[in-house]
Parts: sequence; structure tokens; C-alpha cells
Amino acid sequence: MTSSVSTADIQEIIAVIEQLRALCQVDVQDSWRYSEVDCTPDEVFASDISTWECALINEKGHIARDKGRKTLWLAQTIVVPHSLHSCYPLQDLSFRLALVWWADAAEVYVDGKLVCAGDLFDFSPRVLLTSQVTPGDCFTVAIRLVTPGHDQGALMRSRLLYENINHHALDAGFIADEIAVIQQYLTSFDAERLCLLQAALAEVNYYLGDKSKIDCEQFPKILFGLRENLKEFTSHIFPSKIFLLGHAHLDMAWLWRVEETWRAAQNTFTSVLNLQTDFPDLIFCHSTPALYAWVEKNRPDLFAKIQAQVQTGKWEVLGGFWIEPDLNLIAGESIVRQLLYGQRYTQEKFGRISPIVWVPDTFGFCWTLPQFMQQAGIEYFVTQKLRWNDTNKFPLGAFWWQSPDGSKVFSYMSGLIGEGIDPIKMAAYACEWQTQTGIPDTLWLPGVGDHGGGPTRDMLEIAQRWQQSQFFPDLEFTTAENYLRHLQEIGEGQPADVGIKGEIETHSSVGIKGEIETHSSAFPTWNDELYLEFHRGCFTTHGEQKRFNRHCENLLYEAELFATWAKFACGLEYPHQKLENAWKKLLFNQFHDILPGSSITEVYTDALTEWQEVETTGSKILEDALQAIAFQTPLPEPPYPGATPVFVFNSLNWQRSQVVTLHLSSTVSDPGIFSTDGKQLHQQLSKTSKLLFLAENIPAIGYKIFWLLPEKCKNSNRVAYHNTSILRSKNQLIFIPEKMTLENEFLRVIVDKQTGDLTSIFDRINHREILNGAGNQLQAFQDSGQYWDAWNIDPNYAQHPLPASELKSIELIEQGKIQISLRVVRQIGRSQFRQDYILETGSPILKIVTQVDWQERHVMVKAAFPLTITSDFATYEIPCGAIRRSTKPQTPVEKAKWEVPALRWADLTDVCQEEISPPLPLSPSPCLPPPCQYGVSLLNDCKYGYDATPNQLRLTLLRSPEWPDAEADKGIHEFTYAVYPHAGSWEAAQTVRQGYELNLPLHLVIGESIDNFSQNAIADQSLQTVPKPKNIQDGVSFLNLSADNLVLMALKPAEDDPETMVIRCYECHGKQAEMHFSSDFGCTLEIPVDLLERPLSNSDFSSPQNIVTIHPWKITSFKVIGYRK
Repeated sequence: MTSSVSTADIQEIIAVIEQLRALCQVDVQDSWRYSEVDCTPDEVFASDISTWECALINEKGHIARDKGRKTLWLAQTIVVPHSLHSCYPLQDLSFRLALVWWADAAEVYVDGKLVCAGDLFDFSPRVLLTSQVTPGDCFTVAIRLVTPGHDQGALMRSRLLYENINHHALDAGFIADEIAVIQQYLTSFDAERLCLLQAALAEVNYYLGDKSKIDCEQFPKILFGLRENLKEFTSHIFPSKIFLLGHAHLDMAWLWRVEETWRAAQNTFTSVLNLQTDFPDLIFCHSTPALYAWVEKNRPDLFAKIQAQVQTGKWEVLGGFWIEPDLNLIAGESIVRQLLYGQRYTQEKFGRISPIVWVPDTFGFCWTLPQFMQQAGIEYFVTQKLRWNDTNKFPLGAFWWQSPDGSKVFSYMSGLIGEGIDPIKMAAYACEWQTQTGIPDTLWLPGVGDHGGGPTRDMLEIAQRWQQSQFFPDLEFTTAENYLRHLQEIGEGQPADVGIKGEIETHSSVGIKGEIETHSSAFPTWNDELYLEFHRGCFTTHGEQKRFNRHCENLLYEAELFATWAKFACGLEYPHQKLENAWKKLLFNQFHDILPGSSITEVYTDALTEWQEVETTGSKILEDALQAIAFQTPLPEPPYPGATPVFVFNSLNWQRSQVVTLHLSSTVSDPGIFSTDGKQLHQQLSKTSKLLFLAENIPAIGYKIFWLLPEKCKNSNRVAYHNTSILRSKNQLIFIPEKMTLENEFLRVIVDKQTGDLTSIFDRINHREILNGAGNQLQAFQDSGQYWDAWNIDPNYAQHPLPASELKSIELIEQGKIQISLRVVRQIGRSQFRQDYILETGSPILKIVTQVDWQERHVMVKAAFPLTITSDFATYEIPCGAIRRSTKPQTPVEKAKWEVPALRWADLTDVCQEEISPPLPLSPSPCLPPPCQYGVSLLNDCKYGYDATPNQLRLTLLRSPEWPDAEADKGIHEFTYAVYPHAGSWEAAQTVRQGYELNLPLHLVIGESIDNFSQNAIADQSLQTVPKPKNIQDGVSFLNLSADNLVLMALKPAEDDPETMVIRCYECHGKQAEMHFSSDFGCTLEIPVDLLERPLSNSDFSSPQNIVTIHPWKITSFKVIGYRK
């Protein structure tokens, strides 16, 4: 503010506003009487309210009641006077009671009749007592509030409003608000003129200071003169326009179950349709095709009305995702299916796909998201959630968001949702928007939200009233699409240095390369993730939901892949509808208040049923497909009589070797496992009737056959042992009990006998010690004091460490030629951690297989790995990509990322090392020179929260909040994480592959199960013409992508042409890939398609050799023709 405008000037303006309001508004917060007895309304109105105690007002001005769904009745009798001040009679004005509460449920009764109801989200009604008041009118008002379970409830504000709803009449309260709007615009754009506004108010201020100086006839003239004087201050208002779009955010589950959402949706949609009859200008938008699908099935009459309004342009369907999902925790293919099913439904039912992804409430957004959107027909991305940041204000309002591959989507940070038509708030937001962007036109989203509701009649009547004001921006209903196009056109028409503004800074902490750039359209480009500086606990809370999600994502990928193989190579009928239903259940449970762990107990009871149904469906489809493939395979002669074939299937698109487990029947006494050429493999017979062996060189998307002999050959001299291709040290695993040392050919691991922590992980190949302190130390912290308990980690948790875990036992549970496993049991509080440290032959990773009986409250546990390497950044896997984040935060933005999301791994890699760690006992010889780079990847199979410093990685294992679910995370948890030391970069070390292999182990099908497979399951006998694999002994590959930096995302029949396949993959290292597509079954590439399986319009693809160049970080999809075509 300039020096020419004094504080006294501002105070005088505010004083006039308040004095004008006092003519027609009166605070009645201190007039309530209360009862804490939960009686009926009839009992309340039959009682003598005057005998109730006066309600106490706390320091916030609230009338409060303790949490725990407790009831509070408030009542008072209101008698209308002739006037509040003699100069302003109240006769014939409308009369309202404006309330604001914080309550789980609220009911307002007037003279014994229920006139209004609300909750935590519909919390600020303006209750109409009468549309035409007469002095002496008497109203008895009673309010029943039920406090939230998690928080103190309160009546926060209660105020009587007398309004003249005639647009042409002079209304003191309305004029007060007009002055407040003018003040807002002058403060934002022309502050020096505030002193002139103060002068223009001088006359009315004089009279209002002593109301005895004016009478009823004189006062309207004073107000009229005031409004005339105000016209000179409209220069900054007239160019502005506020576009309106009715909205009702509807959480599919949160503090209520899904079944309640269906009721809320019906009520919301019915209300909107009714209002559109009375207010034909009203345009309403809603997202979530999954919700429309439910309405279509269960309320076809309501759905038909919605379709009709869509056709008239009064109802905007924001398709995009099937549900408004979490976008930090779900895999790339889940994002694809959210878009595929959401856009297909919108196209089928409403005539076009949605150009907008609308996710106002999702808790942050992965950096790769623009590519997914662009490939699914999305032109615009809308959220408002980054307004919730707890540290830094997000600097941009409208911008281009760019993903690592270069894809860009025009993005818009909207105003808050769940708002009414409040002219003061709207003006403040419009000024903020214009200051930020230089654009005078803004979008406001009126409507009760979270639990639905949408615009109310009162909101729309207020909008109509303000549309008539000379001192407020024009109001006009529009669609989101039209507004965003309008916004984009404004930007396209201006040079980069004019008009479009933003508080831009470089974010060096982000990405493989992340920063803000200038775009030629004058809108800046954000080249980074959209990290929400809030709700960091959602990466961890309700760990069982994260485990189900990861497992079901993997299961449906494999079920779909092998069912497609079985269809096109074996003739097995493809279970399209079952798989689509399973996918949609998975996608639904990825909703942004289910998967993050922020809902009530009952929501997770319902979700468990859905998860189990997905598991049952997916497992059966996968089993049938694998058996069909095995059944159709022409088996070679067994190496020995009585041998049973064992098919080992690989669902990943690279050849790999992995230890597998055969579950033996009780009749097998001395089994042996053999290769197809009759050589016996090294094996290990577990005490639990399991046979372990290393299945080597399993082809990409393929299988290899081994042979199980129930009894080993009696003449051992005739058995040749298979020589493996992997470097071995005496071909055995070592355990030294006195030193608690485990060792395979890659690693030597030492466990502390006193704590169960790791004292050493030594890389025998690269001669490197990787630990610089106690590894896998279970660090517990008090994690309490946050209002958003399930959502937020205490930012000061590190200052509240809890006592170290207590070691209960250490025991060796497996030792042999294939696997060695040491079990460590530790106690934290009332919770027990059972962890198996596992080394396997042929594997360079240390697995930590964990089972926890978790019984803590407000405790968080992390697994810490202090390392001997140092790096300025850590790299984390995100959907179809990776991102670097600083380990030495310098800027406020970097410092806010103290807990971050990742999918299957995080990695810390240093630069060239000059020194070699000193040799330790049992180190191999000769010593190898140090690599140029060295790093450690921390893998997981269902955890998502990490933090890193220059020489430490930590994985967040568990939390234990109490709200909104008092039982959150209590019980048994099972998960695995793993340490992968490696020479070179994470790209060179194939960390991406290690993460996938931990999550997608090999599958086994034993000949005995094949014998039970029914020939009748093979529906298409014409597939006898499909070429059979020529060399089964070496393994079979249904398809192969060849390049080591490509990852298969999906193999499935095309949605619109089930006789054609769709293959999808992404480049995972940030460098160009050459895909050499091949198949042992004669499949060939046809055309490239987008994520909606539409041919790419700009493609003239032709590759008879099936060789394709794929650009860095690119997601690429192709239609694939089976042999029959």
C-alpha cells in the first residue's frame, strides 16, 4: 500500500461498511439457550426454552460441544422490531437466519417445523424465516447439532439478515457489500485511489455516525447519492467477468459408505434438474463415469433426464477418469484403464469423449500424467488441490504442464470447491486470479460439495441479484470446456512477455530435468510433478489397501496377458466381461479417499469384499489360461520315465532367472528336478514340503519346461548336474552362526546379534561395503497432533523418536543350495515384527520378508538404510517413468518434499569413487577395481512412502492414525522389501527390472494340474493352424520386445476388435529404444494406437521387420495381428 493511503482511510471505509450492515443485520450468537439432552423436536417446542441455560461463547465466538457424536440443542425466540435503527424500517423486507456450523448432522426447526438440514459439508445455510416481514412477528428457532466423531462441534455463527430482494430498491446491506467489492478491486489494482473512496463515503459516514441526524425519508436519498458517487471506481471491475459453473464434488466414499453415495448422487442430480427448470441459465458439471453408470442401471428415468440436459448444453459431463483416483500410488496401466473406461463410457452414453480431466480433490499428481492425458484425448487438466499446500503457495493459475516425454496439457488451478455465491469471496478470488495471471475473466464453482448437494436455490437467487449490480463483474454461466478454451485463446493472443503472469521460480530439485519454462503462447510451462505439500501420510495409511492394490494390478496384468495368449494361440474363450468388471472394481477402489486410507472403517469393510472378488476372478482366469497353454503344448519325451512336466511362466518382457517353489504332495518322498536335456538341477527341499530350484533363462513372455521326478534316479552316476551361467562361489550359500553371517555369490550380510539390525551388506562382486551404520533399523516415531490424522504425518515427527525395537529372537529357518533365510523377531511397543533376511542363489538382492502384528496408535515406523555412498539426489519410480528429488534441499519447495511417493523402488547412486572400502573377512579375491558409479536401490512390493538424505534411504512401513478410522492398520501386515546394491547407474543396473521381478514372480504349472484341464474349454479348434514353437527345449516366447529399456504394460484383445490384440509398453530409462518385435506364434505389429485404442492420425507406420523406434519415456501402443490374420 502506498504512503498516500493511510490506515485511518482504510478504517473509515471498513467502518462505513459495518455501519451499513448494522442497519439490517444483527448478530444473535449470544442469544441462544442450550440443552445437551437428545430429546425430540416436539419435546423441545413443548418445553419452556426460557428455563434452559444460556449458551456459553468461547474465545473463537463459537458455541461448542465435545466430539464423539454428541447432541446439542440450541433455541431462541426472535421478535421482529420496527427497525434496528430508526432511519431504516424493516417492514416488508425478507428475513433470514444465516448460520455456520461444524457438525456431523444439523437440523433447523422454525416454529416446530423442519426447514433445513445439513452436515459437515452443507454447513452455511441462509434460512428463510419469511419473505415479507412485519414488525412484531415472532419466530421460535431450534437447532439440533450432532458433533463430529473426530472433532469438537460448534455453532460458529448466527446472524439475522433483513434484505430488500427488489433489484431496484436500495438495500443497506447490499450496498455495504458493493463497497467491500470496490475496496477489494482498488486494493488489488489501484490502491492510491482508496483515499478517494474514503472521501466518497464521507457524507454517509457522517450521518451513520449519528443516526439521529437523518430520518426515513432522507436516508434513501443519501444511499442513492452514495451509489452515484461510487460509479467512478468501477474501471477495474467493468473489464472483468466471473463465469459460473454449478458443481457438486461427491466423494464416492469417505465419512460414509458407498451405498450412501448413491443416495446422495440421486438427491443431488434431482435437485439440479429441478433448479434448471426455475433457473434456465444454470449450467452444471459433474465427473465420474462410474457414478453415471450406477445411475443408468438403477435410475434409468433420472439418467434419461441427465442425457437430455447434456444435449441442451446445460449439463457438462467431465469424463476423463472412470473415478477421481489417487494419482501417486497407482501403476501406469491403472491410469490407462481409468482413462480408457471413463472415456469409452462418456463417448457411448453422451456422444463424445471428455476433453477435460477433472480431479479437484486428488492428493497430488505424478509428473508423467500429461502424457497419459494427451494420449487419451484430454486437452485440459483441472484441479484446485495444490491450494491446500502447507508450505508454499503454488505459483501458477494457468499453465502448460509437461511430462518427461515432452507431452503437454493445458492446466488450470481452479478456485476452491464447495463454495456458495459470496460476492466478497468471489471478488477476492477474481482479484487474486487477475493479479496472478493478468487475465480478468475467472471461473467460480458454486455448489455444496464432498457429500454432494450442488447449487442451492438461495445461491442462484443471490447470483441473479448481483448480476444487476453496477459494482460487480458480469456473471455468466458457462461450461468448463468453454471457459478453458476462452482462457487458452486469451493466452494464445498475447506475447510471452505480456499479460500472463506467474510467480515463477526454478525448481532444481525435480525430475530427471524439471523446471518452469516459457511457452510460446505466453503461458508458462511447469516441467515437474504437481506435489501436494500436504497429506503425506496417505502414501502409507491403511497398508492393506496398498497391498491389495499392488497385488490386484499385477494379477490383472498377468491374467489378461496369459488369457490373451490362450485365446490367440490355444482357442480358449477370452473372459472379456469378467476382466472388465474386475478392472472396474480395482479402479473404483483407487478412489482418492479409499486407496489413500482416509475413510471410515465401514468403507474398508466394503472395499475388502471388492478386492477379494478381484483376486478370485483374476486368479481363476490366470490359472485357466496357464493350464490351457500348457495343455496345448506338444510335450517332448521326458528325460526319465515317470517324470512330470513343470511349466515355468514368465510374464515380463525379458528373459530372467529366479528361484521358484514347488509345493509337493505328501506322496513325494525324494524328488528331483531336471532340465529338458535330463540334467539334474541344484535344488533345496524345505521342511514344509516345498522344493526350491533356480529356474534359469525363462524366455520373455514365455515359458520353459522342467521335469519333476518323484524320486531321484537311484544311480546317481548317471545324473549330470546342470552348469549354471551365473558366477558362483563354490555353488553354495554360507551361514556362519557365530557371526550371524549370510552369504551367496553376490552379497555377504551380517546381522547384529543384539538388535537384529544389519551391521554389514558387502557387495562381493564390486568389493564394496554399502552400510554406514545399522541397516534395516526399525525407527519408530510418535506421529500425532494432526487434525487430518489419517492424511498428515506430523512434520516434527523426527523430534519425537520412540525407544528402539527390542530383539526377541534370531533363528535360521532355511539353509541349502538355493536359499538361506534368517528370521529376526523384534518388538515395538505392543507390536511384533517378524522379518526373514533371505539370500538366494543367482540373486544380487537381499530380501526382507516381513510380517507385522501392528497394534500401535499414533506411531509411524520407517526402515532406515544409512549408506556409504553420497548423492545430491535420489531417484524414484513413478508411473511409466522416474523422477529425481533433491537429498540436499535448498529452496522452500525442495524442503517441503520431506516425504515422497514412489512405486516399486527408490535409488541412491553416487559418482566416481576414488577409494575402495577396506576388505572384510571372507571377501572374494582378487579385489576388483571400483566402478565409475555405484548405488543402492531399495525395492518394495506394496509400500509407497520414502525419504532420503545424501547417504540414507528410508522406507515408511506403517502408520497408525485414529481418525476417521479408529481401527486403521491394526492387525497383520505382510510385505517384502529388498536391498539391491549395484555398480553403475540405476539404468545400467536394470533397477526397473529388479522392481518388476520382485513384484511379479514366475508362475508354475505342474503336469498333474494339466491332466485335469478340460478339452471342452478350448472353444476354437481352428487354431490348429497356428505355428507351434519349434524348439520347446530352449523355451517358448509368445512375444518379445528385445530392447532392454522397454517395459510391457499390457497385452489384451482390442476393445472394438477382439480378434486383434493391443500391446502397450513404455521406455523406462529416458533414452531412445529400438523395439524388435518378435513372436514364436507368428504375431506381427499392425498400426500404432493411442490409449483409447484409436489409430494415430499422424502415423504412416510401416515396418515389415517389426522394428520400431520409441522415444525417451514414451508410452507406445500397437495393434497386433495374430497368425490367423
